[in-house]
Amino acid sequence: MMSLPKTMSGILIEETGGVEALQWKTDLPVPELKEGEILVRNEFVGVNYIDTYFRTGLYRAPLPLVTGKEAAGVIIALHPSVPSSDPTTPLKEGVRVAYVADHAYAEYTAVPATCASPIPEGLSTETAAASLLQGLTALTFVREAAGLARPRGTTHQLGVSEGPWALVHAAAGGAGSMLVQMLVVHGAKVIGTAGGKEKCEIARRNGAQWVVDSKAEDVVARVKEITGGRGVDVIFDGVGKATFEADLEMVARKGTVAVFGNASGPVPPVDVLRLGAKNIKLMRPVLFSYIAIKEERDAYTKELFELLLAGKVNVKIHHVYPLKEVGSAHTDLEGRKTTGKLLLKI
Repeated sequence: MMSLPKTMSGILIEETGGVEALQWKTDLPVPELKEGEILVRNEFVGVNYIDTYFRTGLYRAPLPLVTGKEAAGVIIALHPSVPSSDPTTPLKEGVRVAYVADHAYAEYTAVPATCASPIPEGLSTETAAASLLQGLTALTFVREAAGLARPRGTTHQLGVSEGPWALVHAAAGGAGSMLVQMLVVHGAKVIGTAGGKEKCEIARRNGAQWVVDSKAEDVVARVKEITGGRGVDVIFDGVGKATFEADLEMVARKGTVAVFGNASGPVPPVDVLRLGAKNIKLMRPVLFSYIAIKEERDAYTKELFELLLAGKVNVKIHHVYPLKEVGSAHTDLEGRKTTGKLLLKI
């Protein structure tokens, strides 16, 4: 085993709040491995909206906290309980891995071995870090929340008139871009909303067959026009409070509204009697509950990497920030100034 440093650089939250809560530290202790863990030297860390929720305290966690939910890098150590001598075991020192796990805003992260996936040949470490959390989110949501069947092979794609109607809010953002692409792969008729001409064009390039400018158009009226008054079968809403009332108007009879984010604030308490008029299914899906079992995580990650390698799904990286400048990344993300994935480089 290589000699490991005692301290590392990283981002520490001691009190929740604004971007000033993200404190750059150079003397954080390198994690000590527990049973079943590997130590990853991170190269790229993904920035996600969920990170802002832990920073602000919307999602509670013990403090002080090193946040961050995904990264990619190289294994530099394994706990003795993690087998490394078996030639069939893919986790060894020097292997590139991507993971969805806690405490990624740092040089080194102790990761449960069951949460780490080897990065296949031909896929860059940068792309793996940029695609994993949002790619798995999109894939599991389309399959599990929307109930769309797996395509028959990576080249299968239904015609635009054959699949269900789906709407994705913020279709030019990181999660929205992945959702649009996954829905298209699964044969849905996809409507994307985005704010402004530039973002609408990105949503079109992502594969949305119809795009509604949420800054210039009446979204509800336009969606009803597109669907001939029927409404959409499933809505994926990462915006939250600002779009939820419109969701209830746009969703079709027996449709599904999946609220998975709070970019504009959390959705207020809902009177469930309101859902009865159209037999609406209201969901709050969370990725981690779909990949809680190792077999689920492995299968979905393998499929995601296959889609990326085949070019059926792509990730657009908006900007790569030095880890020390994570505050700027959060500011840009919350200010809706981004049109793709944000990464931190270690």
